[in-house]
Amino acid sequence: MTGPVGTPPPKPIPLRERASILFIERGELNVLDGAFVVVDDKGVRIQLPVGAITCLMLEPGSRVSHAAVALAARVGCLLMWVGEAGVRLYAAGQPGGTRANRLLYQAALALDDSARLAVVRKMYALRFGEEPPARRSVDQLRGIEGARVRALYATLAQRHEVSWQRRHYDPKDWDSGDIVNRCLSQATACLYGVSEAAILACGYAPAIGFLHTGKARSFVFDIADIYKFDTVVPVAFEVAGLHRKGDRDCVRDPIGEVRRRCRDGFRRSGLLRDIIPAIDAILAAGGKEPPEAHEEAMPVAFQEAQSGEEGHRG
Repeated sequence: MTGPVGTPPPKPIPLRERASILFIERGELNVLDGAFVVVDDKGVRIQLPVGAITCLMLEPGSRVSHAAVALAARVGCLLMWVGEAGVRLYAAGQPGGTRANRLLYQAALALDDSARLAVVRKMYALRFGEEPPARRSVDQLRGIEGARVRALYATLAQRHEVSWQRRHYDPKDWDSGDIVNRCLSQATACLYGVSEAAILACGYAPAIGFLHTGKARSFVFDIADIYKFDTVVPVAFEVAGLHRKGDRDCVRDPIGEVRRRCRDGFRRSGLLRDIIPAIDAILAAGGKEPPEAHEEAMPVAFQEAQSGEEGHRG
């Protein structure tokens, strides 16, 4: 599958023709007999068409060989090391299935005031199921969104009989927050992991946001906010309510219970598969021509070998 030395690698399959993601749990990824395979704990070998997959999510218990990493990079399959169901994103390889044109496209939208506003309006519409008010700036929409979010928090607190003042947490002092705020922090952290994985799988930059700006994960917060109240926030309030009522699991380990419920919810709903196409639809609202879906350039190592640069290094 790797081919003889000096021959060009196979042309990567365009992203639009690939399966989106595949989760690997408690298996070893390797290259055996020229094929990319996963071997489970019983020694059963399953061949994977790695060149036809956009992203492999490596969950706890998985291991990957050097040969597997090299081949995945060669055919443009992104490897990500994640928690169960993507509730954490620990590390990611270099996206091989995309080009810089996606990053440039994202940056061009963020730097164009009218395009940025159009993207923010699309996010608002997806989040609340209705078009935002006309003739509002990004800052004004942020204020309107904040008021609606506060109302949603209050409604959920009332529904689950939880005492609620406001969203408050200190990342440097975890225990300073009340139980519902700690549950919310855990729930949103789970969603951020899934959202960042989707952004990287699409070949975009987590730092280039539209409503949120100036943070390393600004775009992650943008995307996560769209799904927050349909997925993880109700889980946080439910666990906090059960904790108050004395539920055994929620009293013993409320934060772990939130994480497990989010994990199971992500698996049932296939949230990650929904987020990936939504990102392209959101950015398309900016009105700029999206990058073409075409074959990628040869890997750098092959280009250097062909040009003789490695030989010149001595």
